[in-house]
Amino acid sequence: MYIYEIQINKRMNTNIFWLRTFGIFGILGGLTLFAGDMLFYYNSESINIAENMGNVSDARIIASGVSAFFATLFYLLGLGQIYYAFKPSPKKIRNIVLISFASLLVLYGVVHGAYVGIATSAKLAVQNNLDITKSTALALKTNNTLRLFGYPIFLVLSIYFLSQVWKGNTLYPKWIIFFFPLIPFIIQFILAEFLTGTARLIILGGYLNLILVLFFFASTIALWNKEIES
Repeated sequence: MYIYEIQINKRMNTNIFWLRTFGIFGILGGLTLFAGDMLFYYNSESINIAENMGNVSDARIIASGVSAFFATLFYLLGLGQIYYAFKPSPKKIRNIVLISFASLLVLYGVVHGAYVGIATSAKLAVQNNLDITKSTALALKTNNTLRLFGYPIFLVLSIYFLSQVWKGNTLYPKWIIFFFPLIPFIIQFILAEFLTGTARLIILGGYLNLILVLFFFASTIALWNKEIES
């Protein structure tokens, strides 16, 4: 009996360890891609994103593009936490949440990678005295088209995630709803009315990743000492 109890305790400690570790990976994914955003267009002396991308170094563009791979990997590892949290949910619903969340996170990486085309076009425009708006139009249109795929995925994710948490079918407390990306996503339109200058560039420029940092941080806190069965 004593040995059995030790095995159970070890199993629970392992589960708790991975719960925390997956959450940290999710946070790292958001911070990595946020850093990638800033590499594309941060400039302490200008808030014109197109012009800033046209003037950054080649090294910054390359580093930002590469960051998409690592960030997406970290994000997907972070989904291990969602998997554990949704273990009490029906298997079908849990799979829908995981697939939707994974698809959205992969799209984050793809959209960020597509920014390389915008940055490169902007850089060529600056170097050759071309109209920067016209030069980046096609790359920007492609990027915006990619984003459209995210809205229906986000809708499905929101419906199933929020409903399951509200019904108590997950390991999450109900307060996690306030940190789910839907509410911060809506709040950005309010922030846009008040933020100006460099603060606007930094916060709104990397906002989609910042809200995921917030979510995974809150998720990790919510699950920090949760004990679950294997």
